[in-house]
Amino acid sequence: MAHYPKIRLAYRVVIDSTATAAWDRYIFEDTYREYLMQQQLFNDIQNPKNSFRELLAENPKAEQLHFLTGMAANSYIEQLKGSFYRFTDVLGSTFFPFTGYRLDIINTDITDSSRHKVGITLYSPLLNYLGIVNNCYLVSLDTEQKAGYETLMFETRPQLAICYYEEGTINDLAKP
Repeated sequence: MAHYPKIRLAYRVVIDSTATAAWDRYIFEDTYREYLMQQQLFNDIQNPKNSFRELLAENPKAEQLHFLTGMAANSYIEQLKGSFYRFTDVLGSTFFPFTGYRLDIINTDITDSSRHKVGITLYSPLLNYLGIVNNCYLVSLDTEQKAGYETLMFETRPQLAICYYEEGTINDLAKP
């Protein structure tokens, strides 16, 4: 019986002023408002830095703004109940499962909300990695060692990556 590698997938969603989906708009607006409040803890009152990158260069402690601003997205992430609805398996029947996330500020500006841009990276649970078939990750949510597995296939695509890998034996399923 094979001992398959274990992986964790990460899927990144970028949200900026061009967002049209309601969920994205709410996150955009709420994280911008939260940033405006929280940046005051790190910005100089006499000589404020407008952009996040300028502020970060001036005050390395502003790195905390990723986390502090990200708290504004918590309720929206919780609404998803561990399944990202816009990203399905190849059958279109299973949403991307996730157990955690991280929000990072790509950039923002206290004088121009149109420059606000955040990334949300969703992290899958630990998965059995069975290989790549037809440009798709073949995985199983069941990580216990056994003879057969219920599987899911997620297309390889930009913004999707393996972010954790644990040794095992891979069968090359793509070979004839």
